[in-house]
Amino acid sequence: MKYEIRNFENKKIGEIQLNPVVFSAPLRQDILARMVHWQLAKRRAGTHSTKGISQISGTTKKPWRQKGTGRARQGSLRSPQFRGGATIFGPQPRDHGYDLPKKVRQLALKTALSAKVASGELLIMEDLNAGTAKTKELVKKFQALGLRSALIIDGAEVNKEFARTAANLPGVDVLPQQGINVYDILRHEHLVLTKAAVENLESRLK
Repeated sequence: MKYEIRNFENKKIGEIQLNPVVFSAPLRQDILARMVHWQLAKRRAGTHSTKGISQISGTTKKPWRQKGTGRARQGSLRSPQFRGGATIFGPQPRDHGYDLPKKVRQLALKTALSAKVASGELLIMEDLNAGTAKTKELVKKFQALGLRSALIIDGAEVNKEFARTAANLPGVDVLPQQGINVYDILRHEHLVLTKAAVENLESRLK
């Protein structure tokens, strides 16, 4: 499958042959949902915590005698029915992450890439040499390319000058090729890949 390579002036400067195994996979929304849930679960801090009865500070004395008061029997003021008492089976710090098979993760990435190709929201660049170090000028180039919300993936190392220039742009994220992930692809309107990123993805996923 041939795909255009464009520059920052929005001019076609060549073509690249995309591997259909990676960029023409069938759309599997169930796989994408599993991957996004897995990524978001791993991001959870898991620092939620409540105090059990052994952690509540207070007296251990029985509040009142067992019989004869007309009130319900009680054994501790630290019990959950009292103000400031314990929480029974409340949340405790834990890791919310879980395992997802590697084949499912690879299929999800192929599906996300293929979805961007199918919707025309994939842009392939020769490299990230924008020809400017000014954010204001880069914004104009993005407008010419129709980019508002974009995930930009470079090769093994990101072009530092471009990353610095684009750092303050809202809705624009610049990552090296090893940082590409399904959640970021889906939450951005456009996906921008350099030729180096395409070559790496195809070697990883074919």
